[in-house]
Amino acid sequence: MRLGRTWTVALVGLQGHLVEVEAHRSQGLPAFTLVGLPDASVNEARERVRSAVTSCGLAWQPARRTVNLSPASLPKRGTSLDLALAVAVLAAEDLPAAEEAARTVHLGELALDGRVRPVRGVLPAVAAAVAAGSPDVVVPAGNAAEAALVPGARVRAVHHLAEVVRAYGGAARAPASAPAATEPPPVPARPDAGEQDLADVLGQDEARFALEVAAAGGHHLLLVGAPGAGKTMLAARLPGLLPDLSDAEAVEVTAVHSVAGTFDPEGGLLRRPPFEDPHHTATPAAVIGGGSGLPRPGAASRAHRGVLFLDEAPEFSPRVLETLRQPLEHGELVLHRAAGAARYPARFQLVLAANPCPCGKAVGKGLRCTCRPAERRRYLARLSGPLLDRIDIQVDVAPVTRAMLALAGAPETSAAVAARVGAARARQAHRLAGTPWRLNAEVPGSWLRGPEAGLPGDVRRSLDRALDRGALSMRGVDRVLRLAWTLADLAGRVGPSTADVGVALGLRTRGSPDA
Repeated sequence: MRLGRTWTVALVGLQGHLVEVEAHRSQGLPAFTLVGLPDASVNEARERVRSAVTSCGLAWQPARRTVNLSPASLPKRGTSLDLALAVAVLAAEDLPAAEEAARTVHLGELALDGRVRPVRGVLPAVAAAVAAGSPDVVVPAGNAAEAALVPGARVRAVHHLAEVVRAYGGAARAPASAPAATEPPPVPARPDAGEQDLADVLGQDEARFALEVAAAGGHHLLLVGAPGAGKTMLAARLPGLLPDLSDAEAVEVTAVHSVAGTFDPEGGLLRRPPFEDPHHTATPAAVIGGGSGLPRPGAASRAHRGVLFLDEAPEFSPRVLETLRQPLEHGELVLHRAAGAARYPARFQLVLAANPCPCGKAVGKGLRCTCRPAERRRYLARLSGPLLDRIDIQVDVAPVTRAMLALAGAPETSAAVAARVGAARARQAHRLAGTPWRLNAEVPGSWLRGPEAGLPGDVRRSLDRALDRGALSMRGVDRVLRLAWTLADLAGRVGPSTADVGVALGLRTRGSPDA
C-alpha cells in the first residue's frame, strides 16, 4: 500500500476552499477511482492524468488507484484540479520529494501530452491558498502573471508536467514536439475604447448635474428621454467621474473577472471601475450569472464596484429586471443550483435608460407621438414599481435645442467634475469612518434617521410631509435623505438643508416633488 498527498483549491463562487488530494495505490484489479463529489469534468481528469503521465516517459503500472478529494462534502468542478491529481498519483508511486509535494498547492489543466494549460480563477484560488497558510503554489506558465498579483504567494510557473516531476526528484521527459501551452486571450467584457469625456455632451445641464450627484454618492439612476437626447452618452461617461478603486476593491473586481475569463493579467489589477452594458436581448443567466453546475458570474457581478447600464430598459425581460432587486438591496448575488449555491459580489451603480413611449416622441406636449395612451402606460409600466422604488435619481432628458446651446457655456470636462466627486466622497468617508459604509447610497435608513446622523428638525418635517402626501414610500424617504446628504457633500456643507431635500425630491420624482 502506498499513499500520496498534495493540495489544490476548489472555487465556489469567488470563495476558494483548500482541498487535500489523497492518492492510494494498492493491489487488486486495475482501476482509477475518484471520490469526494467530483463533477463530470473532474471525473474526466482520470484519462488526462493517465495520458499525461505516460507522455512524460513514466510507466503506468496496473494497480488499483483511489483518489480522495477532501473535504468530501464540498462539490468539486472544473479542470484546475488536473495537475494536483497527477502529482498525488505520482507521489503514491514513490516520488522522491513527496513530502515537499504534500506541502504545495497545484493548479492547472493537463493536456494529453503533459502540457499544463491555463485555467480561470487563479487569482482567487491563490489568494485562498495564501490565506489558508499554504503560500507555495504551482501554476501554469500562462497564469503566472495573474498568480504573482497575490501578496505573499511563492509562485512556481510550469509549462509541462515533466517540469513538476523533475522538481520533486523524479525522472521525466517532455516530448520534443509538445508546443508550449499558452493562455487563451481573455474574452473582453466590452470593447475597450477608453473612458469618454463629459465635455462631449452639449447642453443637458440638469442631466449632467444628476450624473454628478449619482457619481458622488453611488446612487442608481434612471434617464427618460427621446431617442438622440444623449442618454447613452451620459451613461457611458459615468465611469470617468468615479475615482480609482482601492487596493481591496481592485482585488475583488479582478477576482470576479478572473473567474469570468475577462481578465488580462498583463495590465495588473483592475484599477478603474468596470462598465457593463448588456444588450436588451440578454438572458437572465447572461446578466445575473448561470451555467451548468455551480454558476459563473454574469454582467451584474462583472460590474461590481462599477456601472451596469441597461439601455432601452423596458425592452429587457421582466425576469432580468426583477432579479436585479436582490443585488440592489444587498450588494451581492446568491445563485442557487442543484450542485450548490455560489455567491458573487454585485455592488454596482445601476443606470437605466428608457424612451417615454414605444415611438419615443412623447416629450413635452407629446404632439408628435403616435402611441395610444394605453401603449404609453404599458411601456413604462414594464419597469415595475418595486424596481423604480430602488432607483435614487429619476430624471427626464429633454432634446437639445439651439436655444439651450446658445445659453450654455463651455461644457465641463470629466476631470473637473471628477475632482468635485472625489472631494464629496472624501467627506462621506470621513463622516462614515468607523462604520461598515463608505458612500451615502450604502447607509441604511435607520442610521440616517437616528441620532448618529444629526438630522435637523426642519429637514425631518419636510420629509414627513412628503410621506403623508403619498409622494414617497418609507424606502423613498430614506433614498431622498441619502440624496440630500450627497448634495450637502458636493456643496461642502456639514449637513443637508430643506433646500437640499427639495432638490433631492425633484431628482427622485423626475422633477415633480409634488407628484
